[in-house]
Amino acid sequence: MSLLTSIFAGGAGEVIEKVGGVVDNLHTSKEEKLQLKNELEKILHDANKTAQEAVSSRWQADMNSDSWLSKNIRPLTLVFLTIIFVIMSFFDGNIGDFVINDAYKPIYQTLLITVYGAYFAGRSIEKVTKSKNPEPVEESKKGWFGKRKK
Repeated sequence: MSLLTSIFAGGAGEVIEKVGGVVDNLHTSKEEKLQLKNELEKILHDANKTAQEAVSSRWQADMNSDSWLSKNIRPLTLVFLTIIFVIMSFFDGNIGDFVINDAYKPIYQTLLITVYGAYFAGRSIEKVTKSKNPEPVEESKKGWFGKRKK
């Protein structure tokens, strides 16, 4: 299974590999094994999709709320945890020479790959989707300084 499958499916890639090992040990034909693996992958994919839709609906409910805190809790938590993590990693054992402990390096690498990947891939997908399905522009929509948006 690919790295992206294990990252985005919350370990579902590992589950598929383990189940695939069990399927391989069954005394069935290659076609039956392949069909079973495909069905299991579809089940896990559907479960992951349902979980992602549930998260999206919760986020949408937060954004529709009148509460300032419910709209800003995720960004505030992200900022808080990022600041605490950076402070901890920079000052962990750095009384003399500045050295980032090796334990923090993979975390920074994973965070950078995830953030940059999500931002740039997400923006690219968003732009491609919008170019394929352009939204109708209403005459009353105006941007900054009273100019019409294109």
